[in-house]
Amino acid sequence: MPHTNAGLLTREEMAQLKTVNVSMGLMLEQMTPALLQTVHRHAPSKVPALRLQQLEQAGELQIPFTTGLLLGLGETEADWVETLAAIAQVHRCWGHIQEVILQPHSPGQHQAWQGEIFAIDQLVELVAIARHLLPADIVLQIPPNLVPHAPQLIACLQAGASDLGGISPKDEVNPDYPHPRDEKLAALLQPAGWQLQPRLPIYPHHDDKLPDHLRARVKQWRSALPVPQGSQLAALPSHIAHPDTATTTEIRAGDRQG
Repeated sequence: MPHTNAGLLTREEMAQLKTVNVSMGLMLEQMTPALLQTVHRHAPSKVPALRLQQLEQAGELQIPFTTGLLLGLGETEADWVETLAAIAQVHRCWGHIQEVILQPHSPGQHQAWQGEIFAIDQLVELVAIARHLLPADIVLQIPPNLVPHAPQLIACLQAGASDLGGISPKDEVNPDYPHPRDEKLAALLQPAGWQLQPRLPIYPHHDDKLPDHLRARVKQWRSALPVPQGSQLAALPSHIAHPDTATTTEIRAGDRQG
């Protein structure tokens, strides 16, 4: 069950991909056009209006969709609010946004622009802002490999995040920041009362948007997922998602900066 994040696409291309994808995605990143004069000056695909248009087309086509913000590019807090408001508005029209990723910029060896690392304390603040601004049925995702210390990750969860994204042996977008093993991640979360729970690349309340043949496959795979045990899970604000690649074949390498 693939989740495709292929960058900017035409409406016709998206309609074709809907027949073989249970979800798709594109990072909105930031709505401010100011970044086109700085970090994105050589990236025509980063035009905010084009990216927002793709979110709208996904809604028109009823494609379960992931988007998000890339943080630490020179944007302001007001830019965060503008971008979150744009996502919320599109979702209120079409109801198709599954999750919003809040991705802190983390400098690597294979990029031309070497900006400063995004302050994780600000990430916790932004999670709270996003949870306040976005509709309740949109899940907030935090990449655990880009949050270096367990207390910071826990603070993000307590502020309103509940999804840890796709975890794989290598992060293709941020290869200098390997994902933690799921056993280690579970051990970090458990003392704070959080339980790691696998999920599919589509949330259950979006299943009705799928073509019949994909909905049947999703139902089959979802029934095979382990049922959470113990009373602790009931106390959680939501579940932390760890897509199990053994059962989902989820394509999420481009999920963050696509």
